[in-house]
Amino acid sequence: MKILKKLLREDNFLSLSGNIIIAILGIGGFALLARNLSITVFGEWVLFITAGSFVEMFRFGITNTGLIRFLSGAEAPDRIKLIGSNALIGLVATIGIALILILCNLLFSEAIQSSGFYLFFKWYPILAFLNLPWNNALVLLQADQQYGKMLIVKFINSSLFFLVILSNFLFFELTLNQLIIALLIINGLTSVITLILKWDGSTYITKADVATNKTLLHFGKYTTFTLVGSNLLRSADTLIISLSPMGSAAVALYSIPLKLTELQQIPLRSFVATAFPKMSKASVLGKVDEVKDLFYTYSGALTYLFIGISVVTFVFAEFLVFLLSGQQYLKTDPITGFNVVDIVRVFAIYGLLLPIDRMTGIALDSINKPQINAIKVFVMVVANVIGDFIAIFIFKSLLLVAVASILFTAIGIWMGMYFLNKNFKLSYKAIFRNGFYFYENLFHKATHNRYLPSHKISK
Repeated sequence: MKILKKLLREDNFLSLSGNIIIAILGIGGFALLARNLSITVFGEWVLFITAGSFVEMFRFGITNTGLIRFLSGAEAPDRIKLIGSNALIGLVATIGIALILILCNLLFSEAIQSSGFYLFFKWYPILAFLNLPWNNALVLLQADQQYGKMLIVKFINSSLFFLVILSNFLFFELTLNQLIIALLIINGLTSVITLILKWDGSTYITKADVATNKTLLHFGKYTTFTLVGSNLLRSADTLIISLSPMGSAAVALYSIPLKLTELQQIPLRSFVATAFPKMSKASVLGKVDEVKDLFYTYSGALTYLFIGISVVTFVFAEFLVFLLSGQQYLKTDPITGFNVVDIVRVFAIYGLLLPIDRMTGIALDSINKPQINAIKVFVMVVANVIGDFIAIFIFKSLLLVAVASILFTAIGIWMGMYFLNKNFKLSYKAIFRNGFYFYENLFHKATHNRYLPSHKISK
C-alpha cells in the first residue's frame, strides 16, 4: 500500500496519467466528430485545430521554455519578476496576433472565405484571449513540478468539451460554428478557474521589469522558432496537403494516422514534462554528470517503451483505424486512392525514432543551448517540407508524406547527438544500458526487493 501511494504521487506517474486521461478524451472526441461530420466538414475542423495549434506554439513559445528553465534555480524576488514578465509578454503577443488575424480577415475576406481556414480567422482571435490564463497556469505549474494541479486544469478543459461532443453525437446536430462557440465558452471557464485560484501568475504582471523581459525574450527567440518548427514538423503535412489539389478530403484522411501518433506521444510528452525541469536544474547547478544520466535514462526508457507501442500499432493498425474513425476510413478511399491503414503502419516505424530525437532537443535547451536546438529543428523542417512537396506534387502520395517523417527525424537524431557531443561526450550504448537499468530498478521496486544502486554513466 505504501508503494502504491508513493507511485501515485510520483512525478512521472502523475504526468503520464494526466496525459493519458487527456489523450483519451481528445481522441474520443476526435472519433465522435469523425463519425458525426462529413469528410469535408471534418477536414475544416482539422484545419481550424491545426492552424490554432501552430499559432499557439508561437504565442507561448516566446516565454514558456525559458520560464521553466530560469524558474528552476530562481530566488524568490527573481521568481516574481519572471512570472510577471511571462504574463506581460504573453498578453502583448496575444494582442498582436489577434490584431494581425483580424486585419487579414478584413483585407482578404473573399480569399479566406473560400479557403478551409475561414473558421480559424473568424474565431481564433477570441479563443486566444480566452485560453491565455489557463495556458499560463500550466507552464507555471510545470516549472514548479505540480503535476497534480496540471491534471486538474487539463481535465476541466478537455472533459467539458468532450461532454459537448458526446451530447452532440447522441442528441443534437450542432453546426461547426456552434461547436467552436462551445469550445470558446469552455476555455473561458477554465481560465476563470485558474484566475480565481491564482495559478496563472497574472497578479505579478506589474512586477515585470526590463531585465527579466530581456532574459525571457533572448532565450525565447530561439525556443519560439524551435517550438514553431516542432509544430511545423507535425502540421506542415496537413497544411501542404490542404493547399494541394487533394483538398479537404485528403486532409481528413491523413488526420486519422496523425491522431493515432498522439497515442504514441502520450508517454513522450509526459516524461519530457518531468525531465526538462530536472535537467535544467542540474545544468544551472553545474551537475553535468546528472544531466547526462537523466538524458540517458529518459531516452533509453522511452525507446524501449516505444518499441512495444510501435509493434502494437503496426500489428493492430486496421483495428485502431476502425476504433478511431469507423468503417468509412478503413478501406482504400475510392476518390483519392489512399489507404489510411498503410499510413498508420509507416507512422508506427516513425514512432521508434521519437524518444531520442525529442530528448536531444530537451537536453540542448536545458544546458542553455536553445540556438543549437533551433538550428536542428530548422534543418528538420526544411527536410520535411522538401519531402512533402516531392511526395504530394510529384508522386501524389500520402504514404510518401509519412515516409518523409522517418527521414527528417533520423536527421534530427544525428544532429542532436552531434551537437551534444560538443558539450559532453555521449554514447548510444549508454542510452540503451541506462534504459534497461531503469526498468530493472522499477521491477525490483514493484517486487519489494532492495532498490538497486544507481549505475554509473557509461563513458
